[in-house]
Amino acid sequence: MNTLTWIGIIIWGMVLTLFGLLSAGPAPAVQGLVEAHDVLFLIAGGLLTCLIGFTGLIGMMGWIPGVQKQKSCV
Repeated sequence: MNTLTWIGIIIWGMVLTLFGLLSAGPAPAVQGLVEAHDVLFLIAGGLLTCLIGFTGLIGMMGWIPGVQKQKSCV
């Protein structure tokens, strides 16, 4: 995978995290549209996605089959 792909994964993680953080707020008297555990999953999932993207960007994801670049025999 190229660098642009990993940067895209990091940006997607940021979008998920920001959506979760923007959905979190003070608990209203009326039930909100987004449950508390959904907000937690959005924030945690977004941060984990950013971590995966950063790990791939620095080249530490070579142990996954199909992710590492193929060496030419020519």
